[in-house]
This record gives sequence, structure tokens and C-alpha cells, in this order.
Amino acid sequence: MADHVPVLLDAVLEYLAPRRGGSYIDCTLGGAGHAVGILERSGPDGRLLGLDADPRSLPLAEERLAPYRRRCVVVAANFASLEGVARWHGFAPADGVLFDLGVSSFQLDLPERGFSFAAEAPLDMRFDPSQPTTAADLVATLDVDALADRIYRYGEEPRARLIARAIVEARQRRPIRTGGDLASVIARVMPARGRTNPATRTFQALRIAVNRELENLEAALPQAVELLAPGGRLVVISFHSLEDRIVKQFVSNEARGCICPPALPVCICGHQPRLRVLTKRPITPSAEEVRRNPRSRSAKLRAAERIGR
Repeated sequence: MADHVPVLLDAVLEYLAPRRGGSYIDCTLGGAGHAVGILERSGPDGRLLGLDADPRSLPLAEERLAPYRRRCVVVAANFASLEGVARWHGFAPADGVLFDLGVSSFQLDLPERGFSFAAEAPLDMRFDPSQPTTAADLVATLDVDALADRIYRYGEEPRARLIARAIVEARQRRPIRTGGDLASVIARVMPARGRTNPATRTFQALRIAVNRELENLEAALPQAVELLAPGGRLVVISFHSLEDRIVKQFVSNEARGCICPPALPVCICGHQPRLRVLTKRPITPSAEEVRRNPRSRSAKLRAAERIGR
């Protein structure tokens, strides 16, 4: 755990603004780097609820949080169930809610988790091992149209149909079981250019599809706002444009008080503004942070404050 480096920690603490006696929720506990910072700032009596969809990461997080065990609760749960979990554990209302949407180093660096195209391990990619569907299942069962749709939509891969067709043709000869198998198939139709592996976007797309990441985020954001006390803060760190687009649009809608489709000439939803935007533009890592932690380079932080009730 000593090597865990939380992304944009200073900005998280600035915009979340932990204070003594406050109640905070870390929806993506991971290595607990942000959680430790929040508990330090909110001491001696601030409380923290930490959620993680990956139960295998919790023992390491709990180890790091041991000095604060009386002030924190750690739960294996997907943030799609945020409001129910928070109310059950007495964290409603909350003074701050944090989402760090990046895949943790703990997950990426273990070959058996199947996230890496360099790994000769089962093509898994599940955060929660109790989920029934793996990335290998999608690769083995989806037809060309369905595969191309997911690779294009979740990976923003312009050559999605070419890759999908290559996958379907390859699996007819022999099963695609590992990250290495899949990366090899993609490499045959997508020659490498520069230092980025040509399979990167496809692997991202499969990971997002397997874990329903975008659907869960869209479900969790309204729950987070509902939990916040007046003046409470929402802070979200995203790592690719699909996540950031969802967060930006959600915060914008909640700040203007309207969730009607843009095509409607008048508002009919009757909503009132619930958020005040704190970051007109996303906060990004400094060059020094990127040098120390290259995985932070694509991070974007957006923050907002709860108004009204």
C-alpha cells in the first residue's frame, strides 16, 4: 500500500473541504489514499464511509485505514447503490461525496485480473468477481454488430467494425481466452503507431461494458446530490471523455435546474437548481504530478456544492 498514489489529492481536499466533525463518502475507496487525506483533515471526529465494488481491494484499504478504524466504515458495494448504503450506515446527510473513477493500480498490475493486454491470464476485467459476465464472455458471444457497437461507443474506436470482424473470425478458429490472445487478434488488423498499444481502446470498451461503468455512474450521481447536506460538496475525478461528459452534463443540469432535453422550447420538468458549480473548467494534474504518477495524466476533476434542500 505504500506505493499507492492518490490522484489530484490536493485538489480533492481543496474542493471537498473536509472539516472537523463532518461526514464524508468515498464512493471508490481503492487504495484509500483519498480516504486517509479526508480523515486527516476532518479529525479528530470526522467520519468516512468507503465503498468499493471490488471486494478483493478492501483488505488492503482496511489495513491502511487501521489508525482511523473508529471513524470509518468500509463496505463492499457498487456506488450504484450509494443512497441505500449511506442511509443504512448513518451517512445521510453527508458533507461531501467523492468519486475517483480511475481503475486502481491494484487491479491493473495483477495479471490474473485480466485488465492488461500484456497478460497471458483469463480475459476477466470484472471489478466484482460475483458478476456473471466476463470480458471473455462478451468476446465469445457477441456478433459483429454488437461488438462493434460496444467498441465504438465505450472505446471511441473509429475502426470498431474492423476489430469486431477480426475478433469474430478469429474465435471461429480457436477461443479467445486471454488478454494476450485478444491483443494479438487486434494487432493483426491494427498495426502499432507510436507508443500506444492498438488494443487500448478495445480493452477500455470491454472493461466499461463488463462493469456497466457508465450506467452505474449515471445512477449514482443523483443519489450523491440527494445525500448532500446544504453546503455539501460533490467531487468527481474522471479519466476519459465518456465519464467526463456525463459528469459535466449532470452538474450543468443540476446547476441550472432543468433536465429537459435541449430540443424542448420551454422547461417542463419543474426542477429547481440543486448544485452550484465550483469548477468552471476541470482541474487537471500538474506536470510534476504526471511525472511522479504517469497514470494521472488524463485525470479531470469537477466539483459542485449543494444548494437548497
